[in-house]
Amino acid sequence: MRDANRLFNPFMIRNNKIFLLFTLLWLANTKGFGQVSWEKVSEEMIFTQAPFQQCHASTLVEVRPGKLLAAWFGGSSESQPDVAIWLSAYEQGQWTAPIPVADGRINDTLRYATWNPVLFKSRSGTLFLFYKVGPSPREWWGMVRTSSDEGKTWTAARPLPKGILGPIKNKPIELADGTLLAPSSVETKDDHWYVRMESSPDQGQTWQATGVDTASAFDVIQPSILIHPNHRLQIVCRSKQGNLIQAWSSDNGKTWGKLTRLPVLNPNSGTDAVTLLQGGQLLIYNPDKPGKEWYNGRSVLKVAVSKDGQNWKDVLGLENGKTEEFSYPAVIQTQDQRVHITYTYDRKAIKHVVLQAKRK
Repeated sequence: MRDANRLFNPFMIRNNKIFLLFTLLWLANTKGFGQVSWEKVSEEMIFTQAPFQQCHASTLVEVRPGKLLAAWFGGSSESQPDVAIWLSAYEQGQWTAPIPVADGRINDTLRYATWNPVLFKSRSGTLFLFYKVGPSPREWWGMVRTSSDEGKTWTAARPLPKGILGPIKNKPIELADGTLLAPSSVETKDDHWYVRMESSPDQGQTWQATGVDTASAFDVIQPSILIHPNHRLQIVCRSKQGNLIQAWSSDNGKTWGKLTRLPVLNPNSGTDAVTLLQGGQLLIYNPDKPGKEWYNGRSVLKVAVSKDGQNWKDVLGLENGKTEEFSYPAVIQTQDQRVHITYTYDRKAIKHVVLQAKRK
């Protein structure tokens, strides 16, 4: 299965002439990017009767054309030991009832919370479920399970190598040589945040971490990876500094430039973004400044697009609340070119929205 990042990904092109053709097509599509409008095709809650009191931090993957999987964490409340990872499948416009697929059970007497699942399917067909286990984001560790049958069955949970956390909130990408590049980040005990890339050349068997401007004064976590022509990658990060923060790589993520501020507000809340098949980028975010408490500024949720990853334009509103929490979006583009979004709906449910692009 090829996801939205792979179908029109110049990193996948090995022949120089074909690479040039695809780059010209990319630029042509991007030139007409402003002629596209976006509309909602459908929206619904993934579940209406929850087997848990609260839920948060959804993730989304296309396992084959017409079938999606979503996962999130749910339990009595965030960080409590009963919080588990839940999974639901979407096919023919219907979601299955949520089932637990991972928890933080260590033994018969010790159990920790689970956090921030991330679903991803590689070109080899392996479906990954990454997640965290631990008492807090400063002390958690990375875990992974895999599936070869679209999530019907899973391997036993195993920890990632020591020092590797896996994708913290948003989906990895797969490069032309099969390298998995996971957007990761660390929250230290002295409350400093920094992002890093974690890469695996062998489909998740071994990993190495690369820091991204670790001396920066920005406190940043939860990056999304965006793909640009000419082997360039961009990360867009959550921050404490009131804006989204970016960095760029010109060598497929091996090295990264300085972190810099984007002219997009961020109230210290998670975002997600995706590179579109028709060129350009699409971002889901809360358009507000940080408030007194960490949860302030999460009541409005919008969709923005960009031709270059630098200049963003709001194109659609998803939520326009006052005190509710609509946050932590996940976004993918499926092979039919529709955009699927899931997000936390006031900690009570996970909402699913489908968008479609139309030429003006």
